[in-house]
Amino acid sequence: MLADEWIVETERLIDIGMEPSGGKIQRRKTIGDLIDLHVADLLEVRKPLRRSKRAVLNALKNDLGTVRIMHLNRSMLIAYGKKRARRGAGPVTLAVDLSYLRTLLTHAAAIHGITVDTECVRLARTALTHLGLVGRSKERERRPTEDEISDIIAHFENTPSIIPMARIVKFAVATAMRQEEICKIEWNDVDLKKRIVVIKDRKDPRRKDGNHQKAPLLNLTGFDAWQLLLEQKILTGGKGRCFPYNHKSVGAAFRRARNAIGADDLRFHDLRHEATSRLFEAGLPIERVALVTGHKDWKMLKRYTNLKPEDLHKMQTKYQPSEDEHFLMQLNI
Repeated sequence: MLADEWIVETERLIDIGMEPSGGKIQRRKTIGDLIDLHVADLLEVRKPLRRSKRAVLNALKNDLGTVRIMHLNRSMLIAYGKKRARRGAGPVTLAVDLSYLRTLLTHAAAIHGITVDTECVRLARTALTHLGLVGRSKERERRPTEDEISDIIAHFENTPSIIPMARIVKFAVATAMRQEEICKIEWNDVDLKKRIVVIKDRKDPRRKDGNHQKAPLLNLTGFDAWQLLLEQKILTGGKGRCFPYNHKSVGAAFRRARNAIGADDLRFHDLRHEATSRLFEAGLPIERVALVTGHKDWKMLKRYTNLKPEDLHKMQTKYQPSEDEHFLMQLNI
């Protein structure tokens, strides 16, 4: 059976003017084999898988791992997409699955010369998009109310915990940082004199590693980021991480608190949305908000402005830069 397959594939490659591959790579017969090969290649160049990518590849291996490369086709992938959807996978999840699958096939072809069909993935994605099973994520517009923020801070202040969650919530609204970024910064990354913090490997869809950004510690959103760090320095002694807690534990504590106050649909990431909106409401132009939030594509920030054309006249006549905004303008970052 395997010999027959090899003969058929070799003849096909010769017919289309390509050289048949041999050796160990030729024995890569299934999608599961390509996944193993891809992972091994990444480890060889010291690029270990991130948690999200590992989860996607494991799911692909479970569902398609035994499928032979030469049998992979459009109809099979459409059936796979429908099955995933019936099991609860949303349009964004399925889009990610197909994107990674195409990456696997392209990697195998480009790096190892393995003959694959990437066109079937494109056609399947088009079909599943028309069926509504593949799509983009919807922009979340949820902003916590003033009462929700006050209630969740009060809940933490009245609930004994090793993690100073009230301060972390305030710091999130003050800095627009994600919970993982908050828990990752170290005192070596902080310049309290200049009131600047370096956020290492900040999330960026175009650059996964080495995306270090300087961010100012401001007092423009109702909470003073610089003062909150000074309080945290007393607690930690100024050594190690500023907030030395597991970001998953922070997320779990936040979910328990939001459920306790009856804000079941509130997420920690909504605090970043709130902080960004407050920076605009404080009068900062989009390029200075981007210095705080880390957005490199200003188009991503437009949804936070919620400004009408007539509001610009009001801002022009009434707006006067605060001390912190002068500080932000003078920062060489």
